[in-house]
Amino acid sequence: MEWKLTDGDYVPDGTGGLTALSGGEEVLARVLYRLTARRGALPFLPQLGSRLYQLGRERPSARQALATQYVAEALRAEPNLTVQSVELDQAGDTGTLTVRLDWKGEALTVQVRV
Repeated sequence: MEWKLTDGDYVPDGTGGLTALSGGEEVLARVLYRLTARRGALPFLPQLGSRLYQLGRERPSARQALATQYVAEALRAEPNLTVQSVELDQAGDTGTLTVRLDWKGEALTVQVRV
């Protein structure tokens, strides 16, 4: 179960608890975590996270292919999830990554700044 976050804070449910996410929203929360966490940063979960933070070190012409590879690698453990497309919009050494996914027939989209 994932909890809803807004501006870095958990969202209360009005009854003293926290707002839980479900369905596609829960999947998107996990996907966002997996894409933004640095792969290898958690010693007991070395396969969790992505290598997207390394894109700035690569040649601009190689970044799109590597972004696709890194996204697939990070989301491999997520059940019932298929990566449909990965689009990198580059602006110098930074950019926005748009990932389109399919989860149990539901189209999901997430954007990450890289």
